[in-house]
Amino acid sequence: MNEIASKGQLRLAFLRWALVTVPATLFLGFLSASFSNSGYENRWFAALDKPSFMPPGWAFGAAWTVLYVLMAIALAIVIHARGARLRGLGILFFLVQLAVNLLWSPLFFRAHQVEAALYLLLALLALVIVTTLIFWRIRAVAGMLMLPYIGWLLFAGLLNYEVGRLNPGAQTLVAPALRTQI
Repeated sequence: MNEIASKGQLRLAFLRWALVTVPATLFLGFLSASFSNSGYENRWFAALDKPSFMPPGWAFGAAWTVLYVLMAIALAIVIHARGARLRGLGILFFLVQLAVNLLWSPLFFRAHQVEAALYLLLALLALVIVTTLIFWRIRAVAGMLMLPYIGWLLFAGLLNYEVGRLNPGAQTLVAPALRTQI
């Protein structure tokens, strides 16, 4: 049986990958945020001075949900691109950047390391740019789906920088949750 798959079969194979990558990526993002107690409910974060352009709390959840869905669809497209020359490298870079992404919230919200979180975010931005370029060479649409993520990371970097600038010594404001004992 050396038949070529029909367009319908190919779409179905892509959808199967998307049915795995989208929920998995959303779930990992949710776990990272939950573990970190990220957001305005965090006592430490609530006590910080914030820049005037800081969005409301709901905007972060909405933005990250959309971004994780777009990223996961891009990953599904790349996984589905069997035989593509850079496919394995693209998947590897995606997984590395996702791991770094998931580390940012615990570093910022739980450990209260504003400056270290900024450096991690800059490293994440570099990884995402490389991932996007690789994805673009595999399937242009996969690269395009990563562009909003780059834009959001640039904005998040500016927010992170401004929070650090407005709050020197922010890590001492409230005892970090990573060091609190019950």
